[in-house]
Amino acid sequence: MAKSILAVDDSGSLRQMVVFSLKAAGYLVTEAVDGQDGLDKARTQAFDLVLTDQNMPRMDGLTLIRSLRALPSYQRVPILMLTTEASDEMKAKGRAAGANGWLVKPFDPQRLTEVVKKVIG
Repeated sequence: MAKSILAVDDSGSLRQMVVFSLKAAGYLVTEAVDGQDGLDKARTQAFDLVLTDQNMPRMDGLTLIRSLRALPSYQRVPILMLTTEASDEMKAKGRAAGANGWLVKPFDPQRLTEVVKKVIG
């Protein structure tokens, strides 16, 4: 059975690239337009991996990660940040919030697929 991924980003064009790349690799992908939308979807559906941007309206990526980690069903689900934020300070905040990995935009679709395969198979 295909693994399911929640892709959270306020940029429609970026979500399209993520969805295209991951669906081509055989994953099921659900899109969310911001952190609040992502949290709402995660509460009603189980995902094998969450991929989130940092800077979004309504709820940013770090708040989303902390909110997901507070849910029993998401304490062990891998969460990757896919963001333009590349500072060591922001990466440390991401790790502290519960992120498992970090990819910087613009991303290489092949690299994204490789990282996802490493994390969830």
